[in-house]
Amino acid sequence: MNNMDRRALLAMGGAALAMPALVGRARAQTKIAMGVGGKPLLYYLPLTIAERKGFFKDFGLEAEINDFAGGAKSLQALVGGSVDIVAGAYEHTIRMQAKGQDIRAVIEMLRYPTIVIGVRKALADKIKSPKDFKGLKIGVTAPGSSTYITCVHAMVKAGLKADDASFIGIGGGASAVAAMKKGEIDVISHLDPVIAKLEADEDIVTLIDTRTEKGTADLFGGSNPASCFYVKQEMMDKSPDTVQAAVNGLYKALRWINKSSAEEIAAAVPDSYHLGDKALYIRAVKASQSAYSETGIMAPSGMKSVYDMLKALDSELSTSNVDLSKTFTSAFAVKAASVVK
Repeated sequence: MNNMDRRALLAMGGAALAMPALVGRARAQTKIAMGVGGKPLLYYLPLTIAERKGFFKDFGLEAEINDFAGGAKSLQALVGGSVDIVAGAYEHTIRMQAKGQDIRAVIEMLRYPTIVIGVRKALADKIKSPKDFKGLKIGVTAPGSSTYITCVHAMVKAGLKADDASFIGIGGGASAVAAMKKGEIDVISHLDPVIAKLEADEDIVTLIDTRTEKGTADLFGGSNPASCFYVKQEMMDKSPDTVQAAVNGLYKALRWINKSSAEEIAAAVPDSYHLGDKALYIRAVKASQSAYSETGIMAPSGMKSVYDMLKALDSELSTSNVDLSKTFTSAFAVKAASVVK
């Protein structure tokens, strides 16, 4: 046997040994279109980490990530067929199930919403809580998004209605910071690093903070699953390996986030995410890091909490009877735990 033959046999043996690691992966370089509404936000950090660290590629995916103006827009893209999978708020799966559209979450990213509601500092002596929001201009990532829903929930809980204030879509990055600094809005319902920047610059006074377990419980009465990956059931039926590969990549990102330092996380994202202040971004990561899911699996009590909130806020959902078991499929996250090491 010559040296070339030996090398060929060794290569074949190495490939055979590597086969178990490939179980559950999609075929090499399967293309997939993903949607997200505000990618630089820490709400979607696992998506960026999976992209930047090559975790989707590890499982054979070539992911094209489309960043929309808010969560509602990315949902529209999924329904319209221009994206295959969305990194978005869990609540959208409930809304779609109520409308007879079989869209399901397949992995949890955030256990808490991590949404903060703050008032412009100049108004802080008059605006003490959501009960004082009547007639104000409130900035959210986009109308209909999770930042909007959370703020409306706080208002309704305080005895107001959604139309008691004006909601303005201000996007997810520097544009949101600018809207508050220019005085275009009175109140903001948003996420880090936008909130961290406004807090550090003393532009706002924080009224509600769901970056922590306590803050989430104070507003919602318990846990409240937030960002996740969700897809059409049709996609799960036709391309389960592709969905599994996407979940594997995101699960690997969650594992990496949970074991990494805030400094390492800040170094892994694009510099533009820091909004000109890397140290501030690091503090924002530290404030939210415990909110990222460790298992990728949603707690049933949290799913019910989200549904109860939506039923109380949306007349279209008030009499609905959504089977929550159809809003989240845990099988992909369970399998990811056995595949990702």
